[in-house]
Amino acid sequence: MSNNNYNDLQDALHSFEAVIGLEVHSQLLTKTKMFCSCQNIFGKEPNSMVCPVCLGLPGALPVINLESVRLAVKAALALNIGINKKSLFARKNYFYPDLPKGYQISQYLDPVSSNGYLTIKTDGTVEKRIRINRLHIEEDAGKLIHIGNESYVDLNRAGTPLVEIVSEPDISSAKEAVSYLKELRDILVYLGVSDGNMEEGSFRCDANVSVRKKGDAKLGTRAEVKNVNSFKFVEKAIDYEIGRQIDVILSGGNVIQETRLYDSKENVTRSMRGKEEAHDYRYFEEPDLPPLILDEEFIAEIKNSITELPRAKRDRYIKEYNLTEYDAEVLTQDREIAYYFEDLIKASKGRVEIKKIANWVINDLLFELKTVRLDLSADNLAFKLNSRGGMIPVKSEDFLELILEVESGNINKNTGKMVLDEMLLTGKKAADIIKEKNLVQVSDEKGIEDIIKQVFEENQKELEDLIGGKDKLFGFFVGEAMKKTKGKANPKKVNEILKKRIEEKKNG
Repeated sequence: MSNNNYNDLQDALHSFEAVIGLEVHSQLLTKTKMFCSCQNIFGKEPNSMVCPVCLGLPGALPVINLESVRLAVKAALALNIGINKKSLFARKNYFYPDLPKGYQISQYLDPVSSNGYLTIKTDGTVEKRIRINRLHIEEDAGKLIHIGNESYVDLNRAGTPLVEIVSEPDISSAKEAVSYLKELRDILVYLGVSDGNMEEGSFRCDANVSVRKKGDAKLGTRAEVKNVNSFKFVEKAIDYEIGRQIDVILSGGNVIQETRLYDSKENVTRSMRGKEEAHDYRYFEEPDLPPLILDEEFIAEIKNSITELPRAKRDRYIKEYNLTEYDAEVLTQDREIAYYFEDLIKASKGRVEIKKIANWVINDLLFELKTVRLDLSADNLAFKLNSRGGMIPVKSEDFLELILEVESGNINKNTGKMVLDEMLLTGKKAADIIKEKNLVQVSDEKGIEDIIKQVFEENQKELEDLIGGKDKLFGFFVGEAMKKTKGKANPKKVNEILKKRIEEKKNG
């Protein structure tokens, strides 16, 4: 989209509409690969987790990983997708350096599941149902690594189990696409189906984008946009592509059906190759694998294992706990966080307001986890907490004791934050830290009176200015009093006594 035509394009957007479909590839959290016993671990030495099967050597036969089937069915059920009791694997034939067999084992005409939907919220309020065409099982390809003018192939990823989730073209904007992807990833992470790690490539998205005049029934020519590895880039890439296609049409040209790569540095999409059709892959049934047959008992067992999903949990938090949409969303972005929050509520037994517990988790615990201990970005908080297997290092009952120390007035909120930091770093209990560092809050009125008197004596000019009407200096005196006690004074009592003494001086 050229800058010169930007205003024209903004006007044109009122006449055009975008039609977007998403193809999501999500790696499954299995210990081994899809069709062999090689370990499924990210980040190992290149080509150290390979065998004759994933290298495609002659005579090596694939064996279906049952756990990958379980996870695929679990994901499909959570996404309201119908399970097909009989499905077939197929060979998807194409040539690329990271595909050693010359074909990928996937599913085509008979996938494991088809016809579902995912409900999202647009603009945070309006619900919209996005239809899902299919969810099928396949293996991942290897990975090309480019160093200077040379390219290397790492086949550790080859054979990693994937589900591909294909939406219908029901998405109308980049923001809707991001809402869909976030909702989808939340579900997969909650279920333990995937770690949802976009940076490591275990949750990848290709966007099929086209535009048409509003009111037209016929779809426009689509371009597939690849290489988007964050929600931010998904939104930017789709917005750019919509603008580019409108620009082409307004300039009298025709949109070409092609595959385009997103360049995040330049914020543009670039042509990569012509877009393939299904017949280009010459699909045929995989001769080395039998049909995948699922019985009712197998499906029912998986269905019964599905717990409350993020959307339902968010809605319950808003209704039962009277939380805001934002608070509910933050607390349910990761299953561990949500369970931790619920454990705090149970342990509290009404001693602390639920809203206060939520504030402690959101504003203090998660903040400390991100900045002090884990250095997490907001986009990746969910998968990093989950994939590290329980990274909240303070037990819920210990965290509740800290909250109660603050609520009872034993320590003030600022001291509480300092204690939390120490708890995260050392694993010590709040009471022990408070005792060791002598952090008990100064609350007796005589002690605070003496401190305020001393602050007045040391700051005579500022006191005269305050009495004379410079009310902003009140905060200065509060700060000086807190300094004298090294932050241990009860801020509420400091404010009350300070106001009282200043009024006396004004009137006296």
